[in-house]
Amino acid sequence: MCGIVGLHLRDPELYPRLGELLTGMLCEMSERGADSAGVAVYGDPRWSPPGHATVTVLAAAVPSFDELGATVIDLGQTKVVHAPVPVGQLVAAVRSALPDALIAGFGAELTVLKDVGHPRELAAGWKLEQAQGWQGVGHTRMATESAVTPGGAHPYAVGPDQCLVHNGSFANHATIRRHLKARGVVFDSDNDTEVGARYVAQALADGRDVESALKSLCAEFDGFYTLLVSNRDSFAVVRDAIACKPAVIAETGAWVAMASEYRALVGLPGIETARIFEPEPERIYAWTR
Repeated sequence: MCGIVGLHLRDPELYPRLGELLTGMLCEMSERGADSAGVAVYGDPRWSPPGHATVTVLAAAVPSFDELGATVIDLGQTKVVHAPVPVGQLVAAVRSALPDALIAGFGAELTVLKDVGHPRELAAGWKLEQAQGWQGVGHTRMATESAVTPGGAHPYAVGPDQCLVHNGSFANHATIRRHLKARGVVFDSDNDTEVGARYVAQALADGRDVESALKSLCAEFDGFYTLLVSNRDSFAVVRDAIACKPAVIAETGAWVAMASEYRALVGLPGIETARIFEPEPERIYAWTR
């Protein structure tokens, strides 16, 4: 059992409140998983300034990367590095300097924060309430498929400005992992969620859109799941064929939100007039910025 939350803001006047709203949603899901937690934030000017690449790395310490004009933000186990260089250049520099560290997310707009611990304590340590931006995704984890580690926390962000969070389990993840490895895909963990994230990232790298990638995932993956997939342009939700994992979507002219339970949505502005519904099995729900 895990908790998923996501918020896609349509009204720019709400951008300064993204962190406040996302924090409330995430903490309401603490009872669904307090092993670890994580968030993905799109467009925060502190963590992902315009014109900068951002890399999140899980490490005890990181160098300054002065040669790139980088800024390093220390958030405990999570370090956020941003620099006015192309994303690929910053990723390569971090991997060269820290070959054994895990890159938890990278892109031009995306910052991923994740760690072991109670969601409320982690959100407070990250000062998540102060975050701004146009989109956020969160996850609270109750581990079932792999160890409780910072790297095993969600989101899984394995492509540029992409992330995936997951409630459930993939029964045939080992088989799909072998197929992806045969294509040269490299994995960082034994987590079944990473297989889903790598599958979607590979499909996007092959030129497919999010909806097409998720339709293929539904056809090839066995198991019980609710997934939320986001990138710099879109926000998508899908459930398995029998939809046994809970999910609710709410939509207004100002925002679209989803959560594992309705109680995570009640603090959103205008929720009393929102269109609220349960996503149907294997139907892809996607919104584009």
